Amino acid sequence: MNAKRSVGILATGSYTPDRVLTNFDLEKMVDTSDEWIVSRTGIRERRISSSEQASSDLAFEAAKRALEKANISAEQLDMIIVATVTPDMMFPSTACILQEKLGAKRAAALDVSAACTGFLYGITTATQFITTGMYKYVLVVGVETLSKITNYKDRNTCVLFGDGAGAALIGEVNEGFGFQSFELGADGSGGPLLCQPAGGSRIPASSESVENNLHYLSMAGGEVFKFAVRVMNSATEAVLTKAGITKEEIDLLVPHQANKRIIDAAVQRFGLSEEKVAINLDRYGNMSSASIPVALDEAVQAGRVKEGDHIVLVGFGGGLTWGASLLKWSTTPVEGSEQ
Repeated sequence: MNAKRSVGILATGSYTPDRVLTNFDLEKMVDTSDEWIVSRTGIRERRISSSEQASSDLAFEAAKRALEKANISAEQLDMIIVATVTPDMMFPSTACILQEKLGAKRAAALDVSAACTGFLYGITTATQFITTGMYKYVLVVGVETLSKITNYKDRNTCVLFGDGAGAALIGEVNEGFGFQSFELGADGSGGPLLCQPAGGSRIPASSESVENNLHYLSMAGGEVFKFAVRVMNSATEAVLTKAGITKEEIDLLVPHQANKRIIDAAVQRFGLSEEKVAINLDRYGNMSSASIPVALDEAVQAGRVKEGDHIVLVGFGGGLTWGASLLKWSTTPVEGSEQ
């Protein structure tokens, strides 16, 4: 094994389906209104995958874009981690399906299930493999097709969720750059607050489970909201403290895109200007594990991320889970590294 090394994000990529579902479309489906949705969530539209698209299809498009930007071939990947709660099927893992689609014959592959915090769990895991020298390149993809498990007769949840995929190639960066700190957490006692009740071994699929809508996602919105505001703040504070960075030194905050009011509370807590926050939930809604990587990729593409910037990624989700990471941005290859 080599000595520990600095690890960061070498490239990002994202993909969202073509179909747009607006608030005005939803007005025709359930008892809701554009004004009600926007005032309570900040969401105006979301992307919906086609009947032919599974999560691995979205992940494939995002992964290709990340690899192209990094000028890395799929054959060079050592590992693929897919964060999702909407896998193509119970098994094999979506990561294995993606591995085959990419032609990444050398890569180990596994899925991570941490709901909306999945991407953060994924990049934290990937970093450990590279820090120790076991692997060189790990592809992490956050992908969801939440429209497949959303009840479009439930006005409280159907307005929130959308589909998409975001990818990040994790690898070695120059000393002092890359990930500076991580914070992960979980509280299993809150599991019932945000879940998909049926389809596993507790409630196997049956005509009764289908009739009772138990294969759709279920959420206690008020309780999740209070939890989210609390852990968004505490997780961000934790990674700042671990890295020895002050809130004034944050150049960009990339939060999980669940609700504009939750993001606003965090922004107010840390005294950030709008220019220092990546927000796209008005166009995509809550894409669960895809939210953070898609928002990050769009910020990178828009030129909002510069070499040496301090970037905070922070999220929360079902489990209940939460997580954050702080990185000093650099996509510059390590000297002597064949990229």
